[in-house]
Amino acid sequence: MGITDFDHMKEISWHVRELLGIEEPLWSRSIALPYRDNLGLFLEHKAPTGAKADALTFSQFVQEAGLEPYATIPPL
Repeated sequence: MGITDFDHMKEISWHVRELLGIEEPLWSRSIALPYRDNLGLFLEHKAPTGAKADALTFSQFVQEAGLEPYATIPPL
């Protein structure tokens, strides 16, 4: 894409998250916390390119990762 300005990258990232309905990750979040959004996890897993990543579907990822299907909010 040729985008080199970091502020432009942040803005594009914000708009992509908005379109996909994904919350911005909290970088100060402890890795010990159990809850993560299924769609966010899936997209992080699909970030690397290649045949294996391209072939992975959301439902396959949820099943292989042992996640609860359609879990969008953490339990109270």
